[in-house]
This record gives sequence, structure tokens and C-alpha cells, in this order.
Amino acid sequence: MTTDEYQIPIPPSFHAVHADARGRLTVPLKDFRARYELCEDMAQMLVGHAQAVHHDQGVSEDLVLERIRAGLVTPESGFGEAEAVWVVTRLAELLGWDVPSNLGLAS
Repeated sequence: MTTDEYQIPIPPSFHAVHADARGRLTVPLKDFRARYELCEDMAQMLVGHAQAVHHDQGVSEDLVLERIRAGLVTPESGFGEAEAVWVVTRLAELLGWDVPSNLGLAS
């Protein structure tokens, strides 16, 4: 008998990144969990960098987050647009910053 002992709670906001209109995952569960861990780790790793750019270089919070999003959507990063937005949103949450309303997305 196999049990699913995955202990990391994945927030609904990340589930929405990889779900179809009916809320079903569009990727295998194993891949979904791996992508969540990658995105959460990336957000955590970017905290110090974002703080340094904001404080040391005087770049506004909005611009710091937008530049990070722009870097994450490049093909070589391995993140899609929706994941990049999730990472930046999570990063803003970790920093206690407001999330820019557009995050550089086309209207």
C-alpha cells in the first residue's frame, strides 16, 4: 500500500497557476509539487537581493519587483509568465511590500 506523505502545504494561489478552468491540475502532481518547491525557493532566495537593490541602490519597490519578474520570464530562467508573477507576488509578501498592480503584464 502506497501512501502520499507529502507534507508541504501548497497555497491555492499556486494551484491556480497550474490549474485549468475547472480547477484540475494541468501537470502531473509530482511535477506540480516540484514546481511549487522551485518557485517558493526562488522567492525565498530573492529576498536578500531585492532588499539590497532597494536599500543600497535606492530603486523603488515596484521597480525592483518588475525587474525580477522580467528576469524570471526570460527563456533561460525556466519559469513561465504565471510562475514568474507568482514568485514576485510571493516575494512581495515575504518583504511586506505592496504587489504592483500590473507586474509588467500587457493589458
